[in-house]
Amino acid sequence: MNSSNPATRRSFLTTLGSLAAAPLFGRDFGPGAPPQRYPEPDVIALDELFKKYKIGSAPIQRLHTGMLWAEGPAWSGTGGYLMWSDIPNNVQHRWLAEDGHISAMRKPAGNSNGNTFDASGRQLSCEHGTRRVVRYERDGSVTVLAEKFNGKPLNAPNDAVVHPDGGIWFTDPGYGIVGNYEGNKAEKELKEAVYRIDAKDGAIALVTDEIFKPNGLCFSPDYKKLYVADTGGSHYPEAPKNIKAWDVADGRKLAKGREFVSMALEVKGEKVAGFADGIRCDTDGNVWASAGWAEVGEGYDGVHIFSPAGQRIGQILLPEVCSNVCFGGPKRNRLFMTASQSLYSVYVETQGAHWC
Repeated sequence: MNSSNPATRRSFLTTLGSLAAAPLFGRDFGPGAPPQRYPEPDVIALDELFKKYKIGSAPIQRLHTGMLWAEGPAWSGTGGYLMWSDIPNNVQHRWLAEDGHISAMRKPAGNSNGNTFDASGRQLSCEHGTRRVVRYERDGSVTVLAEKFNGKPLNAPNDAVVHPDGGIWFTDPGYGIVGNYEGNKAEKELKEAVYRIDAKDGAIALVTDEIFKPNGLCFSPDYKKLYVADTGGSHYPEAPKNIKAWDVADGRKLAKGREFVSMALEVKGEKVAGFADGIRCDTDGNVWASAGWAEVGEGYDGVHIFSPAGQRIGQILLPEVCSNVCFGGPKRNRLFMTASQSLYSVYVETQGAHWC
């Protein structure tokens, strides 16, 4: 090379610079997921109201996969772990926050669906296979809290939440008796409904059946409202795909049932509506709803976030149908999401309104 020729020298340096830069884009970074560029592109603000909840350096992480239908995530504050159900495999899994270790926590598990913890840290589970709501005591024994109403077996309890007065509210849409995949096929003997178990005497009261198939449920931060996802469209063509809301009267009864939000959304120029399944509130009263089963999965599946006024303000997009959500971690600022075969999480700049 004639280094005295300025044009030749510039050409050589340009070529050398290109060769040095090229490996950055084609290099192998080793095992594991490829590097993630921030901010996370699949945490989407649909409105200015959501921007404060998105953390620029927080990625969506897939913590585990290999289930058949993952459901019912619940955070144990006393144990420092997340547990969830794999309904068809009849197992409950546990993820340890300390080191991310995952193990089978309980098998068989009654084909459990929704799970939660009470104020004393005891786990509550809604079992499809046995058609009951149970509590796991500290000595390892199991207390049956609900299995019949008016002398008839429940359909298949789905999800549960706990009120500060100790009452346990649960939904009974009956998916566990539709077939043998998630429970045991049987005839429905009760209309789908939402129930309350009294903390003092264990009495079971029907609080509403003004809904097609009540699924996930949660209280507002002040416990003055109850939100319930309706997935009745899976079996009733006339059922709306929405989340309903009721006023809670005296901590025991519901009044003024109405639609809180429709799950319809325009995706790729087409209006589609899937189902909300599991739902949770944050401390600002926003409702974080798992979403899926729309005509188009991409751009819809994941988590939809609604303001207390019912405005869809954000989305978390996932590559799988999302079944349920819960807030967890020591600061309750990590959103855990069960989605079809996988468990995902993402940190957000808010906290779960309640302990689970």
